[in-house]
Amino acid sequence: MKREDATRTGAVMTAIRLKLSSRALAAGDRLPSIRRFAATLGVSPSTVVEAYDRLAAEGLIQARRGSGFYVAGTVPPTPALAETGPRRDRAVDPFWVSRQSLDADPAALKPGCGWLPADWMPTAALRRGLRTLARDEDAPLTDYGGTRGSPRLRRLLLGRFAEEGIDASPDQILLTGSGTQAVDLICRFLLRPGDTVLIDDPCYFNFQALLRAHQARIVGVPYTPSGPDAAAFEAALVGERPRLYITNSALHNPTGASLSPRTAHRILSVASAHGLTIVEDDIFADFEPDPSPRFAVLDGFDRVIRVGSFSKTLSASIRCGYIAARADWIEGLVDLQVATRFAGASPAAAELIAGILAEGGYRKHMAELRRRLARASRETAARLDGLGIRPWLMPRGGFYLWCRLPDGQDSATLARKAMEENIVLAPGNVFSVSQSAAAFLRFNVTQSEDPRVLAALRRAMASHQAGDAPPFDLAEMAAARPT
Repeated sequence: MKREDATRTGAVMTAIRLKLSSRALAAGDRLPSIRRFAATLGVSPSTVVEAYDRLAAEGLIQARRGSGFYVAGTVPPTPALAETGPRRDRAVDPFWVSRQSLDADPAALKPGCGWLPADWMPTAALRRGLRTLARDEDAPLTDYGGTRGSPRLRRLLLGRFAEEGIDASPDQILLTGSGTQAVDLICRFLLRPGDTVLIDDPCYFNFQALLRAHQARIVGVPYTPSGPDAAAFEAALVGERPRLYITNSALHNPTGASLSPRTAHRILSVASAHGLTIVEDDIFADFEPDPSPRFAVLDGFDRVIRVGSFSKTLSASIRCGYIAARADWIEGLVDLQVATRFAGASPAAAELIAGILAEGGYRKHMAELRRRLARASRETAARLDGLGIRPWLMPRGGFYLWCRLPDGQDSATLARKAMEENIVLAPGNVFSVSQSAAAFLRFNVTQSEDPRVLAALRRAMASHQAGDAPPFDLAEMAAARPT
């Protein structure tokens, strides 16, 4: 449908909804005939047909054969805006940033969210890919995908692995519904309730949320500018006997740090000695100007499982992730994915991504992204410095800055104050299992350029008084944490 036609259809639907909300039309009333309503509104009959069909699909009206359209017997209530937006009074926990960002008003500013704005994404390539997909055979648009996912996309991933020096075979890759689902499948496959899992402190907050859903016992390891603290890591292996370690090696979330060669070798050595499996989330790899050490490259998928997706570089809407691991583990993960979602990743999503990766434009897109991000990081850091907010380190790439607040400021209190101005921040303790990051905020540099962000921060910091409000509901957090 053309954009103009879609706008006219929406106008017809809005006109009918207004009549329903004003009670000019009540349950059981007959709607105007298609031709009469089209003439009244000055649109084509096909536009009214489309509007009526959509409203019928929503359950607002009903079609009666040979008689026309009628208002449904029970009209679903229209939710108030407050009921559809984010709950601002919820606990500031690992779900907080996700819920506030995903449910925010479209006009909200989101310097705490974890994705790039639409105008930073390759929308022209996505549209070309969608047109190509629509012209090709019907199967990717209508059929279930194979249990392992698109052979074409898996071959392209193997080629990318080969460029890193990883020798892998097609039976070592499984496509999944998303990167998050990839981690979820691994947890289902390898963990039992009560198993211990190591995560970085701080780390990506959804690792904590997902592990709690699996009733795992979570142990944090302090993260340094060169990777996990190796001495603390080894002590945790001896004292806690964990089953898994889940991490980002490249452009770590939230700190932006990258693994050093020395730390990578030491962590792999002690992990091997204690039979520990490492799950390496490589979602930010393409943002690096040149590759930093990877556990998967050094290990070759023996004790390391790699997961990834293209939600950060291509589209968060077109969901497709992958798992690369030992072939026998992939075989078990295939069965588990069939049990939990019947088929593999969406064929339409996988083929669309494969088409974009196969054309030369993807590498150019990433090169341009890296250039823009480097500039945005410098500029954002300079603006924040004027408020006394300073990066823990300047990352080699990516779009996060992990920043320390001035003494006496609490990030959760600032985040609550910013939400009053429709601005979503990412307070430090949502990333910290030890709750030791209250003095930090994570900034997405691509979402922090609007001057209103800095102005709101300045006001929140000026009004903050020690003891204004507890930064976390500690009792609620303790109750939610497995023992």
